[in-house]
Amino acid sequence: MTDYVDSWYGHSIRVELEPTPRLEGAHRTDICVVGGGITGCSTALHLARRGYRVKLLESERIAWGASGRAGGHVLPGLGTGMDTIAKGLGRDAARAVWDMSLEGLQLVDDLVREYEIPCDLRWGYVHTAIRQRHMKMYREWVDQMATEYDYHDMELLDDHGVRERVRSDYYIGGIHEPRAGRLHPMNYTLGLARAAQSHGAELHEGSAVTRIEPGEPAKVYTEYGQVEADFVVLACNAYLDELDPALRSKIMPVGNYVIATEPLDEARVRESLPTDEAVSDANFVLDYYHLSGDRRLLYGGQVSYNGREPRNLRQRMEAKMTRIFPALAGVRVEYIWGGWVGITLNRAPHFGRVGTNVYFAHGYSGQGMAMSGMAGKLMSEAISGQAERFDLFARMPHRDFPGGRHLRTPLLVLATNFYRMRDLI
Repeated sequence: MTDYVDSWYGHSIRVELEPTPRLEGAHRTDICVVGGGITGCSTALHLARRGYRVKLLESERIAWGASGRAGGHVLPGLGTGMDTIAKGLGRDAARAVWDMSLEGLQLVDDLVREYEIPCDLRWGYVHTAIRQRHMKMYREWVDQMATEYDYHDMELLDDHGVRERVRSDYYIGGIHEPRAGRLHPMNYTLGLARAAQSHGAELHEGSAVTRIEPGEPAKVYTEYGQVEADFVVLACNAYLDELDPALRSKIMPVGNYVIATEPLDEARVRESLPTDEAVSDANFVLDYYHLSGDRRLLYGGQVSYNGREPRNLRQRMEAKMTRIFPALAGVRVEYIWGGWVGITLNRAPHFGRVGTNVYFAHGYSGQGMAMSGMAGKLMSEAISGQAERFDLFARMPHRDFPGGRHLRTPLLVLATNFYRMRDLI
């Protein structure tokens, strides 16, 4: 079994689970959840609270994948603009989707409070603009969300307004969004897993699923055991691999990387993020960052679409960080790590069923901290016979990435390079 990635998250775990033994032998249960990230742990928790017998199988360790490696920013909405959702589902359905994304924020807050999850949840967010076209986009965004979605919790900032919150001359303005925030994603995921265990869910680490045999019940196989279940939930996201090739063709793993500095003294905090809010910019390949609970700057902003770690990764990320915050020059970077994020072609999450009793939710496209937990809640509703809200998401049309198995990555790299160049203009 592989250890946690060597990240600051892995060195600051504050949640201890009950034993999670490898699955061995034959078992029968109501629900088998495959994947121990936020989606899987939220699904297990919500179903166990409803009284179902739940077994969760994780190939490595709970929170080992994207859920324990991500930037940890908790935002409303999806990884794509609401116009994409309205085009795919219609305006009324898009409004319902937006409202569920807000419910996802409240769900995070509620679960952290109810189960006393020590994940440093903080609210307050700044979206920053680097160029005038970003400010134009922000003005249109704020107006659209207020008029079409009745969302009024975004305040436009000029250069002075953004500098009060982000001590950098790099930005010309932005948006303040008090309902968005950040958390420690590994502790949050482990907290959901611990909560699921408290309601009777059984978790098995080191239990990679090798195949799923459809049927009623379905059969889920690992190297050392098998589970018969009335329902199966696939919560693998970018780590789906070949477990379901048809689903795999609609999501693409993208490498994402984060650095963590040494703890900052109060003077450097005042010269970087004095209001202790999370930040991201408006670029297609965006930078995002926030202070950790022990006052490290956690900075993400480098991606890989070709499956290889970028060259000179540490140096490039340090250079970007100090370009934004010259006051942090000379601050030591103590951790650097990465992982796979699952994206879809239209950047909307992909929900649905395989047959009648295998559910899935994945492809959050970089905005899954809140929506993945909401996905677990929606799948628990659907399995319990209240499928309207899950089915609304499942109606969203999704296409395969072009190019097939061998060409889709090169084609994605070519398309992304266009947007990388546009970020520089």
